[in-house]
Amino acid sequence: MHSFKRIQDKIITQENLKSWAENYRPSIKNLVFTNGCFDIIHRGHITYLSQTADLGDKFIVALNTDASVSRLKGENRPVQDEYTRALVMAAFEFVDFVCFFDEDTPLNIIKLLLPNLLVKGGDYKVGDIVGYKEVVEAGGKVVTIDFVEGFSSSSIINSI
Repeated sequence: MHSFKRIQDKIITQENLKSWAENYRPSIKNLVFTNGCFDIIHRGHITYLSQTADLGDKFIVALNTDASVSRLKGENRPVQDEYTRALVMAAFEFVDFVCFFDEDTPLNIIKLLLPNLLVKGGDYKVGDIVGYKEVVEAGGKVVTIDFVEGFSSSSIINSI
């Protein structure tokens, strides 16, 4: 299979993610999940994502849709459209699936997957992370990973 096709195949709808979860989730020992806008990928993202992927067997990333990013970050964001952001994310070998969510939070996807490990960046308090209650009640863990200082999409956009 061609590389680009393999990358595209990792971008799935929530409906397909639900089907995948129903069929394969019980056999996955350590499912890891994170979410975000991931507008301009930088060193901090790569470090965060690769460290997150190392925590489990399967790694799913949920991306905010363009509308969701605009609501959260302002009308000038995202810089890159959602499909472009998904392609970049899916190109990482360590990412198994990428899906979109249009809500302000990925709670519906988290409830669907009930990952063993829910991961966010170090600017979050673990107990405040969306999905904390659901993941912990299902026997999973919620953790944060420290940021690489000096890297943010906003600072890159502002410097341009």
